[in-house]
Amino acid sequence: MPLLKRRPFFLLDPPKDLNPEDKVFQVREYLNRVNLYRERVWTCKVSGKSNLTYEEALVSEHHAAEKAQQLPRELIAPVLHMIQYSTLSLTDLVNKIYSILQEDFFEGLELNGRKDGSVSACKILKVIIGSGNTKMYEVGWIGQDNAETNTSVLQADDLVIRKKARASRSMLKIYIRESTSQNSPWIIHANLAKKYGIPTEPPKDLLNGQGLPKLRRGLENGTTDDVRKKLKKGEPIDDLLLRPTADDPSLSKRRPLSTDFRVPVDSVGDLLMVWDFCMTYGRILCLSPFSLSDLENAICHKESNLVLLVELHAALFHLLIKDGGGYFMFLQNKRRKLKVTLVTWAEYLCDFLEMTSKEEFSSSLSTELVDEAITTSAVRQNIDEKIDQQQAIAASKRELARNKKEEHKLAMEGVTEKEMSQTDAAENVNGNVNGQVVEKEGKEKKNIYANKMGEGKVHPRHLGTEMEKQSVQSNSLGKDRYYNRYWFFRHEGRLFVESADSKEWGYYSTKEELDALIGSLNVKGIRERALKRQLDKFYNTIRLAGKKLIIPSIDLCVGRCSNALEKRTKDVTQKMLLQEAALRRSSRVQAQPRDNPSMLFLKYVNKWKEN
Repeated sequence: MPLLKRRPFFLLDPPKDLNPEDKVFQVREYLNRVNLYRERVWTCKVSGKSNLTYEEALVSEHHAAEKAQQLPRELIAPVLHMIQYSTLSLTDLVNKIYSILQEDFFEGLELNGRKDGSVSACKILKVIIGSGNTKMYEVGWIGQDNAETNTSVLQADDLVIRKKARASRSMLKIYIRESTSQNSPWIIHANLAKKYGIPTEPPKDLLNGQGLPKLRRGLENGTTDDVRKKLKKGEPIDDLLLRPTADDPSLSKRRPLSTDFRVPVDSVGDLLMVWDFCMTYGRILCLSPFSLSDLENAICHKESNLVLLVELHAALFHLLIKDGGGYFMFLQNKRRKLKVTLVTWAEYLCDFLEMTSKEEFSSSLSTELVDEAITTSAVRQNIDEKIDQQQAIAASKRELARNKKEEHKLAMEGVTEKEMSQTDAAENVNGNVNGQVVEKEGKEKKNIYANKMGEGKVHPRHLGTEMEKQSVQSNSLGKDRYYNRYWFFRHEGRLFVESADSKEWGYYSTKEELDALIGSLNVKGIRERALKRQLDKFYNTIRLAGKKLIIPSIDLCVGRCSNALEKRTKDVTQKMLLQEAALRRSSRVQAQPRDNPSMLFLKYVNKWKEN
């Protein structure tokens, strides 16, 4: 069913007492409704495509449903098993299933196996992990009418894959949405569960998961003895098990999230992923920094041949070409010139679509490009270098902690010796000298440790900052009681909130909203306790985000919220003042479009571009 403003839109039922011979007249309500159907305000529920008419949204949903049916038959059952009662977000679930499908053998896979000197059809029933992580496979032999006759345990060498089944991330994402009736946790349709033999009974370990209705009924019935015992001991428990009590601290009311994104709300995660990758690996891509707002505005602009978008795609294509992998070979076979320009970039995009067997453009195309870019040797080498640097910085931090501990120990020993010598001064005139000797030895050792730390390139005070710079990926700050994830990116001044099913996004942009969020977190729950700890830990200890013009790395910085939000508030205020000034000038002189702060993306120049 097409969505209107992200909500299902139900059609009106025709009057029951209307006869075919009755005369009817067009009324204003009818015309308004027809015009509404023709407006480009509709969104495809399955694919997330927006700016569609109602009819286009219906067609898009039909095509998306057809794509969901393209999942190879032998993958349907194992994929449904992985979906059922998963508590992962949509993105994480897609990535998990995709990575498992890349392995050679997995449960539910139909293939051929060697039996009694011949090759017969079989199905993997169970993967058996032996000593030394060796794998054996219990298979069921498939006879006539697809019936399993008997079982055997085989080694990997005895199994032969019929054909490598392809299932892209975009196909898996559509299939998950199409095959489920509920998320958080994901529950597949009853008819699919029955058809493919998927268990419908929730697993026991889901008690600490997403809070099923069954769990909530148990809480209402008072079956919470274990919960009360844990609370009495002061132990954090699953947030959904908490019930209001008289001694609860006063929690503030959380502010509503802002949702004024220009891209479809379920595409915000993809937007952040692409932008974060481009900023983190900008030097490798030879792509100078740009703001998230600029990327969002460029994507939604009426013109598609914008410099920012062209440079972004060209940087990704050049990286794939330099890597000499599948995309490079594909272009070689087509005898394509290996230089992407403002004129030819669309051709390279079509080549990528052809190589990946895509029939049309989709909202996930850029994320697929990033997925390919991550596998290049240049990016992998950079990731390895960052991991090595992280390990070196962690070792320095451990050494610094040991040194401080030793300094404290020496200082305490020096004080003790000095006090003892002064006490014995009347009996031993050399006591003060001994005390001075001990104190001198302590100072010498302290200087030795200080010199050792001075040999490094990083001051001890900056080790934490350097560790952040070497981050290879962004991680969420944590989750609230309903499994919503909280994200903060350096130099982006907004605290993003992702729903548990990854379909909804919002953000906080002011210090007051951040304070209200922190005050609303219940520390008795294990998730909100951890989230509050992260927000409190770095609340007042970070520099202003976006202070430097050149950004060497855009990582998740868990504590840059307060100052960054204050800076963003000032930036937004400044932009509003500029827009008002431009509006006042328009009565005298027509203001140029590029003077508008929201059109700054039109002025983008790639300063790191290779000649």
